[in-house]
Amino acid sequence: MHESYHHFYSHALGKEIEYLQFGEWGYPVVIFPTSMGRYFENKDFKLVESARWFVESGKIKLYCIDSIDSDSWYAKHLHPKYRVLNHILYDRMLHEEFVPKIRFECNVDKIGVAGCSFGGYHALNFAFRHPEQVAYLFSMGGAFDIKQHLEGYFDENVYFNCPPDFLPNAQNEHFYHMKIVLGTSEQDFCKGENEWMSQILHQKGIDNWLDIRPWATHDWPIWREMFPDYLSRIG
Repeated sequence: MHESYHHFYSHALGKEIEYLQFGEWGYPVVIFPTSMGRYFENKDFKLVESARWFVESGKIKLYCIDSIDSDSWYAKHLHPKYRVLNHILYDRMLHEEFVPKIRFECNVDKIGVAGCSFGGYHALNFAFRHPEQVAYLFSMGGAFDIKQHLEGYFDENVYFNCPPDFLPNAQNEHFYHMKIVLGTSEQDFCKGENEWMSQILHQKGIDNWLDIRPWATHDWPIWREMFPDYLSRIG
């Protein structure tokens, strides 16, 4: 499986951003790491390995992007107002710099996004903030109410980065063309949030698959089982 390391200077963030790329051609899927994870996490925990067949056959090209969670949602040394503002800069990096670069490289209008646990939040939040850039959304064990990280702080920026809050009132024709999977499991402590999100989407007429797997917990083994299954639905 072809692997390459890349980095670029983000003007939005004012610093270098690193990522790993797997495959040389195929439909692009960006994978976000879990809480405070780095760009190599999904490789280290073998989520990328679970997709080997899709990458080697040229069907899928994976991009494992870095996070800045330690400067945003998990930056407990910062006032919540500034945690949110830092995340907005990360979102701008994705929207204005990274995703346009991928779309150009792969000659596609839209990409896929995926993530496990907190990476599932990143994938879903980005997809619904920028649905004109996303065709496929695969969240595995995600939790989406970001207010739990902000000690009661709330403002407009929090609202527009908290999908359970902003989605009921959001309108965008691209929502209805997105293929959405919310993966969870019977013993996943995030199961309730996935059921809640699925209900919000169904109430808006947005099709989605709530995939609840038996027996499994909130951990990498079930996510490695889910990921290739979800990738098989691209096409």
